[in-house]
Amino acid sequence: MAKLQEGDLAPEFTLQTIDGSVSLADELEKADKGVVVYFYPKAMTPGCTTEACDFRDSENSLKGAGYTVIGISPDSVESLQKFVDRDNLNFPLASDPEREVLEAYGAFGEKKNYGKIVQGVIRSTFVVGKDGLISSAQYNVKATGHVGRLRKILGIDS
Repeated sequence: MAKLQEGDLAPEFTLQTIDGSVSLADELEKADKGVVVYFYPKAMTPGCTTEACDFRDSENSLKGAGYTVIGISPDSVESLQKFVDRDNLNFPLASDPEREVLEAYGAFGEKKNYGKIVQGVIRSTFVVGKDGLISSAQYNVKATGHVGRLRKILGIDS
């Protein structure tokens, strides 16, 4: 599994959400500075809920700084609908059941889960600039406090 790095061209994607489809190209066109693309293992699990709610709570300041957010998981659109409804999420969650986008970003592969090596989603976040290049690539992020750390990288918080 190849991991993406700063300066790499972000793989393009179009995926289904509860409101239709979302593509990286369309979101980059609309964003002032770029798009935050984050990958998470499973909707409505504790860590993924923490991370999603942190993005929800930071959505206005991220947008104010010129960034939009897209969350991607292998969950079905139906599961994503429940997640959005339950937690009042205010940004697109995209379904990648075939894991093609997850794999293109290096966010699916071997990882440790409770001390065992398993195949699964690697919690990862990428900041894609208006030029389509990755300005930040983070793998194996911890859900708790991740958005706060990302806000510092983006210069939103000092």
